[in-house]
Amino acid sequence: MSIARPAVQPLSRTLHKGQQTRAAILDAALGLASHMGLEGLSIGALAEVTQMSKSGVFAHFGSREELQISVIREYHARFEEEVFFPSIREPRGLPRLRALFERWIRRVSIELDSGCIYISGAVEFDDRPGPVRDALATMVRTWHAALERAILAAVDAGHLRPDTDAGQMLFEIHGLILALHHDARFLRNDGVLERARIGFQRVLRDSEIVPAADDQPSMPPARAARRSR
Repeated sequence: MSIARPAVQPLSRTLHKGQQTRAAILDAALGLASHMGLEGLSIGALAEVTQMSKSGVFAHFGSREELQISVIREYHARFEEEVFFPSIREPRGLPRLRALFERWIRRVSIELDSGCIYISGAVEFDDRPGPVRDALATMVRTWHAALERAILAAVDAGHLRPDTDAGQMLFEIHGLILALHHDARFLRNDGVLERARIGFQRVLRDSEIVPAADDQPSMPPARAARRSR
């Protein structure tokens, strides 16, 4: 008489289920962090939201600090998918730089009711050294480096003046986003998205190369004749 053996799940299937569970926990953690900040995250709060045991959540992250870092990385990955990767498909130069800013603005508009982890995290961890602050600063610097490369590419393409200070332009563009968050979320002002877009155009205008009159396409004869009447 043989002894019945319990069914054993294939390792790949077990890993896949574990990855799905971890992804679901991260999704819930992102929602909590957006409304409560990274400091509002805890294994207990997340267990309650996901209806899991604390030990079940802990098994996927090991500590509150690792949970916070994982949320930062997930936020950055989603930011790249929505803002960076679609924009770099645009032509090199000003079209790409404009696309990066416009997609950034669109994401900000969605986050106005919750909050940006980059900005809220900077407030929470600006004077608190440690792995969480380091992870957050690394992600923000990665995004800033991408924007600065786009600015320099616009210089190389002849769209911006050769003496353009890429660092200064980056500083001013980021400043527009910070002002947008402050005025929209704290002051509840109207029209701030459009103000940010206008500010961006002014930043570009200061360094943009305007084609000389001789480089402008000539007016068709028929239109020129109508203009002269």
